Amino acid sequence: MIMPPGKPLLLPANPWFIWGSLLVALVLNMLLSIGWGRLFWSPDLLALTLVFWNVHQPQRIGVGAAFSFGLMMDVQQTTLLGQHALAYAILGYLAVSVHRRLLWFSVPTQMLHVLPLFFLAHILVSTLRLLMGGHFPEWNFFLTPVFTAALWPVATLVLLVPQRRPHDPDVHRPL
Repeated sequence: MIMPPGKPLLLPANPWFIWGSLLVALVLNMLLSIGWGRLFWSPDLLALTLVFWNVHQPQRIGVGAAFSFGLMMDVQQTTLLGQHALAYAILGYLAVSVHRRLLWFSVPTQMLHVLPLFFLAHILVSTLRLLMGGHFPEWNFFLTPVFTAALWPVATLVLLVPQRRPHDPDVHRPL
């Protein structure tokens, strides 16, 4: 595959790091929802990490992993079993389906491309809650996907650190 212009050549991703980052995101999501409940500004870190790895490593993290992590979120939040699982599975499917195209864009443009994915997942979870007798969300309902997408550059910076090669300029070796 031809590398996009200006993109650095990355080392292979360590599977332990991928799964560890997903578990850390799961724990952080659980900690954010304990106590006051999920605040309107708190991003869905698990969805962000799942989309990131579905885009960057679709052969290792797929729809099945997204569904499993969604079930864990449903159990932790004692919500309708399957609402986060369905939303994360659809999110994972859409991320895998656009991963080749998305990687050709710059990171800020990628952020704009994943924003509708986060909106769709958030609307799907809220619709399922409404169908099961929940209350209609307030105006700040739309801030969670925006804050989640706003963390895309931070996630790209943090989660690609172990894969970056050290800068070793050599005139005899172009890579």
